[in-house]
Amino acid sequence: MKIDNVTKEKKSGRTLITLKNTTPALVNTLRRAAIDLVPTMAIKDVTFNQNSSAMYDEVLAHRLGLLVLKTDLRGYNLPEQCTCNGEGCAKCEVHLSLKTSGPCTVYASDIKSKDPKIKPEYPKTPIVKLLKGQTLEFVATACLGRGKTHVKHAPCLAWHTFKTKVTVNNQHKEFEAYKEKYPAEIFTKDGKIDVKLIEKNNLYDACDGVNEGIVKIEYDPETIILHIEPWGQLSAQKILTRATEEISMTFQEFEEKLK
Repeated sequence: MKIDNVTKEKKSGRTLITLKNTTPALVNTLRRAAIDLVPTMAIKDVTFNQNSSAMYDEVLAHRLGLLVLKTDLRGYNLPEQCTCNGEGCAKCEVHLSLKTSGPCTVYASDIKSKDPKIKPEYPKTPIVKLLKGQTLEFVATACLGRGKTHVKHAPCLAWHTFKTKVTVNNQHKEFEAYKEKYPAEIFTKDGKIDVKLIEKNNLYDACDGVNEGIVKIEYDPETIILHIEPWGQLSAQKILTRATEEISMTFQEFEEKLK
């Protein structure tokens, strides 16, 4: 497997890695490791000292658990791999707290963390609205976990596609007869099909098989594009680096058990 090209979208952080001389099975292993094995921080326990809001404790705890927290993989251990044997210590846990009164809207930015590196990635995430006289006070504990255990720990959305070659013939004799069978998004203002619009809107499947004389879609089975869209805990680069490490450790463990 060889990395041929890497493209990153600045706004979304989505990264596209073009891999050559590979197979879907190998790329899918990397994809699943990125989603299921790369650990991230998330809130696991919440203790409410006061909650006079309209939301029950259980609902608020669920919302807090789904907050995207910036993750420091070097500074923390997985609870099951920590020297405290999962009992909880500064090496595997971080405490967060909040105390506020209404009238106001409580946002993720109002949460105070003991570690400035572990904080909500999206500070404007609303948690609950407090009316006059209502109070919310809690202490929460966050720790590392894997997506295979709970989806709140999944660091990204990942999928793969084959590299595609698109050939368009706007002068085909049947162009007018088949024109309405294609998505409107692939046409330019002058009524012609544009290859770049097919790529931009990811409409390969919608164009494939309609009329190969007008639009022909070809796939390269040995060149696969891996798409990584981070939720915000880690960058795509860190996700992929840790994913390859997790795969390597899994095989090492398997080899040791065979011995």
